[in-house]
Amino acid sequence: MDWRILSAAIVLMAAASDSGATGPATSIRPAERSGDIDSRVKTKQTATQAGLEQWVEKFRPRAQAKGITDATFEVAMRGVQYDAGVIKRDRNQAEFTKTIWDYLDTAVSDLRIANGRKALAKWDDTLSKINKRFGVEKEVIVAIWGLESAYGTFRGSEPVINGLTTLAYDARRAEFFEDELIHALHILQNADTTAARMRGSWAGAMGHTQFMPSSFQAHAVDFDQDGRRNIWEDNPRDALASTGAYLRHFGWVEGQPWGVEINLPETFDYTLADRDDTRLPSEWANLGIAPVNGAFDDAHGVGSILLPGGSEGAAFMVFSNFAVIEKYNTADAYVIGVGHLSDRIVGAAAFEHEWPRRLRALSKPERIELQERLTAAGFDTVKIDAKMGPLTINAVRQFQKAKGLVPDGFPSLDVLERLRAL
Repeated sequence: MDWRILSAAIVLMAAASDSGATGPATSIRPAERSGDIDSRVKTKQTATQAGLEQWVEKFRPRAQAKGITDATFEVAMRGVQYDAGVIKRDRNQAEFTKTIWDYLDTAVSDLRIANGRKALAKWDDTLSKINKRFGVEKEVIVAIWGLESAYGTFRGSEPVINGLTTLAYDARRAEFFEDELIHALHILQNADTTAARMRGSWAGAMGHTQFMPSSFQAHAVDFDQDGRRNIWEDNPRDALASTGAYLRHFGWVEGQPWGVEINLPETFDYTLADRDDTRLPSEWANLGIAPVNGAFDDAHGVGSILLPGGSEGAAFMVFSNFAVIEKYNTADAYVIGVGHLSDRIVGAAAFEHEWPRRLRALSKPERIELQERLTAAGFDTVKIDAKMGPLTINAVRQFQKAKGLVPDGFPSLDVLERLRAL
């Protein structure tokens, strides 16, 4: 979600852990020398703690101006400690370089499908009521639950107030995290939970479906009507309903698929694979496109063609619900993961088309190099930021057309090597 995903990498990597499938990795970092290094670290930590405490007092009037009472502030901030580990994780977020097929292998694994079916059966009555109220399919909510916390298994154990205070004190993204901290204080003031029970990820995402405090304030619901919007405890009812409320808010259309796998004709014009090119399914059918299973239905509305693995991988027609799931996370891999997992939970088959598994994902330096070389060759990507967004995809497509290649816009190593050869 734009409200809670600090980068697509965080959530995609978190989602890639099946329930109970992985354990903590053993560190291979050599032990630091003792003595003077330890003392310098402790001195820096002490100085930083003093700075944090000073910041908290400066923050107090800003929180009060946003409606936070002295009583709430005192209870929440009592004993807050500077957490160097949170800052380290924020600075050193692991880069997500998996291909979509590697990601889907884990996100839609046999274990996650099986656990999703169990979760759907266990909470069917609650999910049916959520569907009736919000118009979001049961399996879609369960799939998001499965990717966000492995069906409640990994909800996060970090104290949210402490982490957000540390991140708000840090200068890198102070405004964002201070805003989230104020929302978290409002949650405490509303008595939805306590500071001790408000736990989540190091970045502040909370509960079964990993809401940031701002999203909680905007969309969380007290579905079981116990007087609290409780997304933290073992009972997932409020969290699942809040996810339904969130999706409905952003325009979820009940009965419309997120997307369908399609067959493309040999004569397909790959320049039409553009999210901005939307047509009714019947109009795409007139161009020789057909669904892998079943039949097209114009009642689903307009769709566009998506090629997440390039011309050699599976192709999809995606509808407006695809964009709604993007409000959780904008990465194509995540959206397809949610959509495909939801389909598999209710019995759909795996994708028919194979992925080009011989290919690997470009590293961040390679993505930057790709953008630099495209721009230097006259195919302007506008930004050099390692993000393979619409502008870069269009630049790749124009380069491919100029070189007589299939213009699928896929940023592959082959494209980079051809640019290097210029």
